[in-house]
Amino acid sequence: MSTTGLEVFDSTIQKTHIWLKEIMGELGCDRRAAYLALRAGLISLRDRLTPAEAAELGAQLPMMVRGIYYEGWHPTGKPVKVRTREEFLDMVREKFNAHHEIDPERIVRAVFKVLNRHITRGEVEDVRDSLPQRIQVMWPEPPQA
Repeated sequence: MSTTGLEVFDSTIQKTHIWLKEIMGELGCDRRAAYLALRAGLISLRDRLTPAEAAELGAQLPMMVRGIYYEGWHPTGKPVKVRTREEFLDMVREKFNAHHEIDPERIVRAVFKVLNRHITRGEVEDVRDSLPQRIQVMWPEPPQA
């Protein structure tokens, strides 16, 4: 039974719920905090990528997640010059901006883990390899093909 009357919308809603459920499981938080964590992690990652790499990653996200990812994006001046783990975690902390006491590194690791599960291995490797080593270390190894 269709919720929206359009299969494409039903599909993206279902996929987004799966992503949020996985974030909830990783962080032990409610759905709202999972949404805020997913948003903070994706936007921080997007801003650290070149516009071309950000677009390649965006193309693999479910439509609704893609909307979150691109919300407020201005590709001029990207990637931001964040080189250290601490600077990246500060970006996530600032974007999470919630009343939840969730460690930004846990957010990053959860978002990276979900990306590992849902985007192609090649894209995972491209994105991970484009990050400084100090940020890459928070990304789990991609699943074996």
